[in-house]
Amino acid sequence: MNHGKKMFLLALASAVVLSGCSGSGQQMTAYDAQYLDYFDTVTSITIYAKNEAEFEQYKSLAEDTMKKYHELFDIYDNYDGVSNIKTINDNAGIAPVTVDPELISLLEFSRQEYEKTGGRLNVAMGSVLSIWHEYREAGLKDPSRAQIPDMQKLQQAAQHTDLEQVQIDPQASTVYLPDQEMSLDVGAIAKGYATKRLAETLEEAGVTSALLSLGGNVETIGTKADGKPWRVGVQNPDTSAAQSYLKVVNLNDSCLVTSGTYQRYYEVDGVRYHHIINPDTLMPWNQYDSVSILCGDSALADALSTAVFNMDPEEGRAFIEAQDGVEALWVFPDGTEMESSGFGAYVSQ
Repeated sequence: MNHGKKMFLLALASAVVLSGCSGSGQQMTAYDAQYLDYFDTVTSITIYAKNEAEFEQYKSLAEDTMKKYHELFDIYDNYDGVSNIKTINDNAGIAPVTVDPELISLLEFSRQEYEKTGGRLNVAMGSVLSIWHEYREAGLKDPSRAQIPDMQKLQQAAQHTDLEQVQIDPQASTVYLPDQEMSLDVGAIAKGYATKRLAETLEEAGVTSALLSLGGNVETIGTKADGKPWRVGVQNPDTSAAQSYLKVVNLNDSCLVTSGTYQRYYEVDGVRYHHIINPDTLMPWNQYDSVSILCGDSALADALSTAVFNMDPEEGRAFIEAQDGVEALWVFPDGTEMESSGFGAYVSQ
């Protein structure tokens, strides 16, 4: 990893705005840091600490944790001493790969969500997603020659996306892809899982109040130090609109994750093709501009934001209503919205 491109901003926030007392009466101040080199997105942390020295300890721990998961879940790069998703893919059809137990945990969770969502979340879609990635990169590099992949090519790749074939051995801590044409891509779940683990790591270290944002994945630890909930904006998918967020939600030990068409896309003949590929059609699914999930687990929220994005409105709504402690907001291309029954209770008035 190139730490030369790391950019972090350390700011002592205004005492009027962000300073507060913890339950113990200890004066706490919010400190911020932002980064550009984890998960190919902007990541940021806001942590209440007693002083700058304490925050520096938490910040160092957060950086180590984000670096660990960034490297483990990477599908493009190798790292010294790290067996990651790329290592597993490189050894498809060759041999099982011994991996960190956290990778086993991620893949077992992914399999559980695959079954629960009827295959709408499938981390074995790498062969299809890599084709779309290749075309998207080429289209962004030279828009005048942008193309969409040939459907026959996508259908051939889709023959190698059976998650049931992935061999996970928790005892030996190995993962093996017996199909040499298969590859894993955990992009739909990795940031949420990493955010969850980051929150757990910081809480174990003593953090009682924090806001963590890894791309479109936001998780909060507790409330703000003054006891008020964290206020987080739901991104407006129309990035040209004057208002950058659609509404503000109150979070307290909870998460908000959004999947949207505005994050990664390219255009072919004036049509936008985003990065969320429907496993049934093998094409970007254009029912929605975004789907936001609110719940207490950012790994689950990340998984569901992708899965529900690939369900039609009736199925998606019924699916969410059947989940305990999960709410959702759907935004349609015409700007209309749909909320699950309990979502409004979190919206800041």
